[in-house]
Amino acid sequence: MQVVLCGYYGYGNGGDEALLATLLQFLPKDISPVVLSGNPADTQALHGVMACDRNNLLAVFKLLRNSQAFIWGGGSLIQDSTSALSPWYYCGLMLTARLLGLKTIAWAQGIGPLQRPQTQWIAKQAFQGCSAISVRDPGSADWVHRWRQTAMVAPDPVWALEATTINALEGLPSPRIAVVLRSHPLLPPERLSKIAQALEIFHAQTNAHIVLIPFQKSQDLEIAQTLHAQLPKVSHLVQLTDPRQLKGMFQGVEMVIAMRLHGLIMAAAEGCRCFGISYDPKVQRLMEEINCPGWDLAHLPEDVSVMVEQWRKAYKASPSLTEMQRQTLMQQAKQHQQVLTVLS
Repeated sequence: MQVVLCGYYGYGNGGDEALLATLLQFLPKDISPVVLSGNPADTQALHGVMACDRNNLLAVFKLLRNSQAFIWGGGSLIQDSTSALSPWYYCGLMLTARLLGLKTIAWAQGIGPLQRPQTQWIAKQAFQGCSAISVRDPGSADWVHRWRQTAMVAPDPVWALEATTINALEGLPSPRIAVVLRSHPLLPPERLSKIAQALEIFHAQTNAHIVLIPFQKSQDLEIAQTLHAQLPKVSHLVQLTDPRQLKGMFQGVEMVIAMRLHGLIMAAAEGCRCFGISYDPKVQRLMEEINCPGWDLAHLPEDVSVMVEQWRKAYKASPSLTEMQRQTLMQQAKQHQQVLTVLS
């Protein structure tokens, strides 16, 4: 059976590539996946699968016509807070696949925010008639139920991604604090400068080396480079493209300060203490679920000493998830594999 996998793949986003890696890990062995990608060559090299240019609509249509199933492959695909057009692309593909007679699966979806009535309407049409649906949070399940569909609810699949142990941090001083930030209108240069000042003081108080990890080159690298330039003697910038290696790297880190959802998930799954900076409801929900301290980006402390004190408290007093908690989340995340049984 040939199955088309559709998501935000091929754009160098560590979280979305981790979702794809987990989906490929979960797929039955007799399935032949083809990934719709923004960069097919990179996707083929990174994941070892066939890929098709997602922007070549004629090629995508031909691929769908010659396939037997279609999977929306996880993440916040159906939302209109960052783009009004993006959900129409994804929903249009889902509806086209259904018209062509393919089995359709909405897999590990994070639905919302859906602020526009038009987006809510097209999303309802796309989800109705799916062969199977799984979502990663109760809020997404509420949308599905509102559309009179049923969905399996489980934690984000990346909890169950098999990590690869690597030596990317070998030779760096320890202990280590990872920092995973992304660009955002609420993180202008003056705020980033305060974070750099706080990190420098934090290092002086804890002797912890700062590891800067961009999850997406286009959104995170410039910020990581800016922080490294301000902290040249106490920081190190690490760039990885393989999500399994990215997750495995957190095995050598004591704490993470992260905006990225999957930065927090990967770190927590590998036993790190976590401190979140929420820029999106999905990050806030995760912080609440795993009892992770942190801030809303809109209310970032103005006082550098307050930043340092709260990080130091989290570093000294906030426990990481226990082995039992991590194993439970991993096993629960593997429930997303169950919806793929409709392919057989």
